[in-house]
Amino acid sequence: MGKLGAGMTSDRVGVYPGTFDPITSGHMEVVRRSLRLVDKLVIGPATNIGKGPLFSLDERVAIVEEAIAPLRSRAEIIVQPYEGLTMHFARSIGASVIVRGLRRISDFEFEFQMTAMNQQLDREIETVFFMADPRHLAIASVLVKEIAMLGGEVDNFVSPSVRDRLLARVGRA
Repeated sequence: MGKLGAGMTSDRVGVYPGTFDPITSGHMEVVRRSLRLVDKLVIGPATNIGKGPLFSLDERVAIVEEAIAPLRSRAEIIVQPYEGLTMHFARSIGASVIVRGLRRISDFEFEFQMTAMNQQLDREIETVFFMADPRHLAIASVLVKEIAMLGGEVDNFVSPSVRDRLLARVGRA
């Protein structure tokens, strides 16, 4: 896993923070679209213990690494976990853009408030939102986990490698 440090700002660096528990096809859509805007994309799995993740931080990093492997030939993508404020993380890696995905109005309300607070912390870092493709509007990691736990099929929501890890974790492998 590569790491960026402060001062590495020669290229446009974007950060895509999230829990990624697990990474879904909706997350992957945001990754692919982000690559059109930035030279380097740092995917930051956050510690975020408050959400009670199904997978440990190390497992989430490994899952994201597997999921993005096919995209590595198109752009520089780095998976770097972090804890604390996203703005501090973004600043520490020289990011000028935070990338976020929006699926519904409630996402917008939360993200709008978060963006306003982030602008108070650092006006040099912009937030860019991607509206979800209609195929991904309903996909949420929490729902994918619930479907897997209750015996449903998750193939349309995650990659095969993520599906295998998820089914193993919920005892369906």
